[in-house]
Amino acid sequence: MSTPTPSANEALTPVASDQRVFRWHDHASLWFSLGVGLLVMQVGAYLMPALGTQEAVLAIVAGSILGAGLLGWVAKIGCDSGLASAGLMHAVYGRTFARLPIVLNIVQLIGWGTFELVVMRDASVAIGRQAGGMAAGYWPVLATLLWGGVVLLLISGSMVQLVRRIIARVALPLVVLSLLWLSWQFLGLAQAQGLEQLWQRRGEGGMGVMPALDLVIAMPISWLPLVADYARHGRHGGAALRGAWTGYAVANIWCYALGVLVALTLPSQDLVTALLLAQGGLIALSLILIDEVDNAYGDAYSGAVSSHSLLPRWSVRQWGLVVAVACTLLALVLPMHSLEPFLLLLSSVFVPLFGVILGRLAFGADAGALLQRAGKAHAAPIAIWLAGVAFYHLLPKVAPALGSALPTLALSFALTWATRPRGA
Repeated sequence: MSTPTPSANEALTPVASDQRVFRWHDHASLWFSLGVGLLVMQVGAYLMPALGTQEAVLAIVAGSILGAGLLGWVAKIGCDSGLASAGLMHAVYGRTFARLPIVLNIVQLIGWGTFELVVMRDASVAIGRQAGGMAAGYWPVLATLLWGGVVLLLISGSMVQLVRRIIARVALPLVVLSLLWLSWQFLGLAQAQGLEQLWQRRGEGGMGVMPALDLVIAMPISWLPLVADYARHGRHGGAALRGAWTGYAVANIWCYALGVLVALTLPSQDLVTALLLAQGGLIALSLILIDEVDNAYGDAYSGAVSSHSLLPRWSVRQWGLVVAVACTLLALVLPMHSLEPFLLLLSSVFVPLFGVILGRLAFGADAGALLQRAGKAHAAPIAIWLAGVAFYHLLPKVAPALGSALPTLALSFALTWATRPRGA
């Protein structure tokens, strides 16, 4: 298969076999790195004090394994087909209608990319103040521009080389060392406070295990619209599945558990402040902050791939620069912390969206062949997706103890699998 020309729609064209270079360890290192983040730790800390320690650990382990398994499943489909997420949406929903979820995905990615820059900015300012600097009011603006510039620099290069050379060889070892150090420090605090007592601690109520499971699964599910954009560069679907599953599950469990540990031993309204109070926390947090860049990069790159699928006249790299600039400018002016509920609301549409994609493309369906014969709009998948969105928001009102993500995903998958065309 020939390499697509710059004017071709790369998002809707399978990656050529000679360009597929990712092996198991590339997928694993990428998704471990993307799974590590201050936001993940913050959500882990949020599980306390509503849940007991053992309930929180159960929700974290089960939710991470299930959520990362779904991530790996979509990675396998992307790798087997060589298609980006936009291509999978075209194959399942039809070439015309697919533009709607693609546009929603672009909006979501710009929103989350902006939010990542805000998280990095706030953490940078906190680190600077802890070190005795950054007291001036203009430092937040400079920190935002700095991190936005880093994302711009990265997006102008090769995604494949970034994953294989920078993330796998440099960023991953550093972030593992920082997580090990922070874990050691807070386990020491837990030991001093009574490890057995903290382990037996009961929750205060207000959140059940299933809603907590829903919260844990939300992190890997939020990456579902992105995973195929990277997995399509893999050599084997099985390696993509195992690498993404293992890498993300380990990172998600570790970061959620570290957030719980911090909340148990050093309760604080600000996770960054709590981490800085640990011995060596300044260095460890700085390394995690550097690793946070790949999350913003991931949003910008996938936003670029999705935008390119709609307007292929601009290359993925050109779109990446546009998305990175947009995220940086929005981070300067928007009150992102108040927009987080909107972003989570927008993310909810992708749970049933990918439940339908999995139900249609799982177990050997040829996504490439489906894309070639895709019509303008496919009624059954569209109807199931819209019904799934309604079900997602209705469920907390009628059965709040069940959570929303897993039931909606299961229903969307089952209905799509049951109504798939014969022979597919």
